[in-house]
Amino acid sequence: MNKVPFKGVIAYPVTPFDDSENVDIPLFKKQVERLVATGSHGIAPLGSTGVMPYLNDAEKETITEATMQQVAGRVPTLVGVSNLTTDKTIYHAQFAEKAGATAVMIIPMSYWKLTDDEIVKHYDAVASKISIPIMAYNNPATSGVDMSSVLLKRLLEIPNVTMIKESSGDVQRMHYLRKELGEDVAFFNGSNPLALAAFSAGATGWCTAAPNLIPELNSALYHAIQANDLEKAQSIFYKQFDLLKFIVAKGLPRSIKAGLDLLGVGGGGFKSPLKPLNEHEIAELDSILSAIENEVCQY
Repeated sequence: MNKVPFKGVIAYPVTPFDDSENVDIPLFKKQVERLVATGSHGIAPLGSTGVMPYLNDAEKETITEATMQQVAGRVPTLVGVSNLTTDKTIYHAQFAEKAGATAVMIIPMSYWKLTDDEIVKHYDAVASKISIPIMAYNNPATSGVDMSSVLLKRLLEIPNVTMIKESSGDVQRMHYLRKELGEDVAFFNGSNPLALAAFSAGATGWCTAAPNLIPELNSALYHAIQANDLEKAQSIFYKQFDLLKFIVAKGLPRSIKAGLDLLGVGGGGFKSPLKPLNEHEIAELDSILSAIENEVCQY
């Protein structure tokens, strides 16, 4: 098992729906192909951008299989398998592994507030049932659970839990993880506006939906960091900063689908109760994308 099979920019595709709110697989595959072709270092379906909590089991399985078929082993895949219950999380993790996923990502979804011990047992139970790596995902804004640095350190003691995606927006937590666990810790940034700061803190990669709209800038930031060219990295980051703030503020599924429509790719529809951006928001996004396009960038 390659414990850390990811680095660089890991792209999150949206889950497009047709007018009857059925998953649009041909459009999904088109979007995934574009992410691979434009240089994403990994593909991560069924994350927040892919509205995983809104999908039923059959839809999750269809998206997982479609991802594996389209990616066809060209880059590693990271499939979101989270669920409220441990047994359902195990079910989806096993399905992803059988389908050919490189790794799975798990966020501790909760209605009742979970204790640290409950979270550790949850991850341990899933890890014991699969043989591929697990990325532990901390995003209190969406899950309602904020996993502390101490808890994340405990999770990394589970053999299959080899990576952390940190989306709390606290860059100091990333510094703590690096300081406490050493340079070998594989943590990934999930907070778009912190992309530059996270790489500076030692992030192995950046999990983001932005490559749907600005793949070249996203990859260029990573390559500048790898080249230790901070001045260039800052310049590249500031060019995309307004867009990164916008897609987070307006909601990733809404903003990314609107952007794909503006780019002529097609973002697809929504599953209720989610609805698209309004006309004012779409105009604002169009203005941001146009400003980026008008930048004369040679990387």
